[in-house]
Amino acid sequence: MTGQLLRWLGRHRWFTAAGRRLAPVDRWLLSHVPGRWSAAHRQGLPTLLLTTTGRRSGQPRTQALLYVRDGDAYVVVGSNWGQRHHPAWSANLLAQPRATVTVRGTARPVRAVLATGAERDRLWPLLTEVWPAFDAYAARADGRELRIFRLTDPATPQDPDN
Repeated sequence: MTGQLLRWLGRHRWFTAAGRRLAPVDRWLLSHVPGRWSAAHRQGLPTLLLTTTGRRSGQPRTQALLYVRDGDAYVVVGSNWGQRHHPAWSANLLAQPRATVTVRGTARPVRAVLATGAERDRLWPLLTEVWPAFDAYAARADGRELRIFRLTDPATPQDPDN
């Protein structure tokens, strides 16, 4: 299956239902075969592992996510496949913005900043260029604004406009 076909399929409800069930498999592959294999990555989709701290449990929680680069930052969106509620990892980042990103087997600490306003508007087209289905997910989210996070080096000064 080519990346183009996968991007087209991503808009369909049946695909998102299947994707929710297959996401743990991709997360396992990224964790156990770092940098070498992932279903999404094999199709040309940039994928990272985001490890947050559970806001209730305090335990590490890891999720495989599509991302785009914005300068030195990784940008991710809490689409939750278009479900009506935000994904748990996004609430974890709001509670504790320090996290870890693993890309191609290399882990690095990051600080999450919720993108709002003009910054969010600027980042949205970057995300939908990589995964056009984000538009379909936003439409199905029943009015929920999908959270967009910039994941930056923890030492980088925070933008005062965000």
